[in-house]
Amino acid sequence: MSKKTADTQPDCDQPITGLLSVTEARQRILDSVTPTKGQEKLAIRESLERVLSTDILSTLNVPPHDNSAMDGYAIKYQDIPQSGQFDLKLAGTAFAGKPFTGKLAAGQAIRIMTGAVIPDGADTVVMQEHVERNGETVTLSVGHQKGNHIRHIGEDMKIGQTVLEKGQWVTPAELGLMASLGIAEVAVNRKCRVAFFSTGDELRSIGEPLEAGQIYDSNRYTLYGMLKRMNVDIIDMGVIADKREAIRQAFQTAANIADVVLTSGGVSVGDADYVKETLEELGEINFWRVAMKPGKPLAIGRINNAAFFGVPGNPVSAMTTFYQFVKPALEKMMGITPTFALTLKVPCMAKLKKNAGRLEYQRGILTCNNEGEPVVDSSGVQGSHIMTSMSRANCFIILPAGNAGVDPGDLVEVQPFAGLI
Repeated sequence: MSKKTADTQPDCDQPITGLLSVTEARQRILDSVTPTKGQEKLAIRESLERVLSTDILSTLNVPPHDNSAMDGYAIKYQDIPQSGQFDLKLAGTAFAGKPFTGKLAAGQAIRIMTGAVIPDGADTVVMQEHVERNGETVTLSVGHQKGNHIRHIGEDMKIGQTVLEKGQWVTPAELGLMASLGIAEVAVNRKCRVAFFSTGDELRSIGEPLEAGQIYDSNRYTLYGMLKRMNVDIIDMGVIADKREAIRQAFQTAANIADVVLTSGGVSVGDADYVKETLEELGEINFWRVAMKPGKPLAIGRINNAAFFGVPGNPVSAMTTFYQFVKPALEKMMGITPTFALTLKVPCMAKLKKNAGRLEYQRGILTCNNEGEPVVDSSGVQGSHIMTSMSRANCFIILPAGNAGVDPGDLVEVQPFAGLI
């Protein structure tokens, strides 16, 4: 079955009147930020989930010598006859870390362990499973290739080779790579500092009693979690009351101590004027409407030397706009090439409601069916205030602007959360 499409609506990559497309908004944001300056030296274990500030060049050949990839016997390939079995005399043993010191002669074999240096004169390793040993004699059959089961010097890394580039995010693999070169310390970019707070007289922090019309502030906790997983320095400034001087002071303080000021709420039509008038007074701010759902309102700009991002107050909108816009901008500021989670097309198991006009990020559950094929289902009610739809979900279902609904069996594009952070 095919998607129902409204022919009169523009496609997802073209802005509807008065609204920016997601693609255009993301690019404008990326164009507006630059990498933060500063670096520090850390022990390599402390560099995990940091960003390299310099290239890493190999000072060694890895492996440093030809060595065996298997437990077996090192031989001369020329000793193998064209047919039948043949016997070789055992001349010694090569262990990892304790090489055989002699030279292999014709008609001889060396017992060799995985990782051991290939003895002088040998050019082939035969797996022990293919050898019969009788005392000091080993019997082999034909059919072996010259150079089998040998790891060659510099096969992984060569002296002078650039093995990690500036801007590389350090994962466990990079820790092991640097350790294999004997590197003890590494230069990394300074952490990006992000100050964030929520605004609204209806918001209360956890531990405070709720009165009529009040709710607990959840956005600071979701923002904290997303920022924490990016390994930035986090400054949580709490909930700021809807008072002109309090809001002004909060923005000034945040801009003075951080590289990024991040707020939730106060960027929609009808929000308290104090937020908008303060932003317009203190900085260079653009209030955008983006052709997406959830998360249409967005504020982007600068306050003094700090970048500013104002995400919507509805909790699902706040998370969605963070992943789609704030995260790639922060990555660029951290010195990383911004990454965008891979998407894939899979059949949808549910009927999805949607009005044509805006790109939608519905929340879904990506699983495998009984045949082991990936499929996606809705995570439930899709309102921008329904946090359970995010908690249950493990992916976004991305529906283009022109899409007017999905029937069971239709192919849809999904963006797994695991690829976001």
